[in-house]
Amino acid sequence: MQPMLGLDELETFAQGLDHSEGIAVASDGTIYVGGEAGQLYRVSTDGAIEEIANTGGFMLGLALDADGFVYACDLTASCVWRIDPADGTKTVYSSGNAERHFATPNWGCFDAHGNYYLSDSGDWKGGNGLIWLVRPGGRAEVWTEESRHFPNGMALAPDGSRLFVLESTPGALVEFAIEDDGRAGARTVLCDLPGTVPDGVAVAQDGSLVIACYRPDIIYRWRHDLGLQVLAHDPEGTTIAAPTNVAFTGSGLDTMVVPNLGRWHLTRFRHPELLGTPLPQPTREQLEAV
Repeated sequence: MQPMLGLDELETFAQGLDHSEGIAVASDGTIYVGGEAGQLYRVSTDGAIEEIANTGGFMLGLALDADGFVYACDLTASCVWRIDPADGTKTVYSSGNAERHFATPNWGCFDAHGNYYLSDSGDWKGGNGLIWLVRPGGRAEVWTEESRHFPNGMALAPDGSRLFVLESTPGALVEFAIEDDGRAGARTVLCDLPGTVPDGVAVAQDGSLVIACYRPDIIYRWRHDLGLQVLAHDPEGTTIAAPTNVAFTGSGLDTMVVPNLGRWHLTRFRHPELLGTPLPQPTREQLEAV
C-alpha cells in the first residue's frame, strides 16, 4: 500500500481562478473548470487560464459530450447549461420537467448511451435531495428519491452497471445498481464518512474511488478490499483547500487534478497505483435520439 502523499508531492497550478468547483477534462487534456460568479474557464496543460463563458450564476458540476460542448450545472439559475466553448454561447439543456424543476443541480455525468444523471442536492440538511435522469432527446425524470441527504458528486462504474454517489450530510459513499430496464436499484452504503463533507468522486482502473472532501481538506481512496485510505491531507488548507472534485488527466490518465473552492488554483498530483478510466462522452446523434 502506497503511503499518504506529502504536500511536496502536490503541485499547484492555474493560479487566478475564482474559487473553482466543477471540473471536466477533454480528450486532448484541456481542463474546464467553473467559478463562483458563473465563469467557465479553459485551462491548458501548462496552467494558462482563459475565461470562455459566464452565466452570471455559480458553476458546479461539468461534463462534456463528444463535440466538446460543456454541460454545466448552475446553482443560481437552477438549470444545466449547454455551452459551446468556441464562442461561449449557451442554451438550457434541462431544468427539470413540467411537474418539477431542479432545485439544487449539483453534478451531472453521462453514460455511454447519452443518458445524463444529475444530483439535485436539495436543502442543506433538508433531507430532500434526489437524482434526476435526462434521457436522450431532453426528457427529464426523477430517477430515485432514495439519495436524500444532499447527493453531491457522482461517477458511473466503467461498465455502466452502477452509479456511485457521495452524500454530503451525513457523509457517505453509496451506490445504486442500474437495472436492465434503466431504473434505479436499491441504495447501498459502501462507506460511511463521519466528520467529513464529501464532495467529488472519480473511478480508477483498479476499482478504487477517489474522493475529494470539502471538509476537512482531504483526499481519500476507497476500495472494497482496502477500505478507506488517506491519499493526501493538508491541515493548513493551502495546497488543497476545500477540494470539491477530482478528475483524471495526462498520458494514460495517470494524473489527478483537484479544484479548490477555498482558494484560487488547481492541485495536481500522481499516485503510482491509480490510473483513471475514460468517461463517456456521447455523440450529438445519441443526445438527440428520442
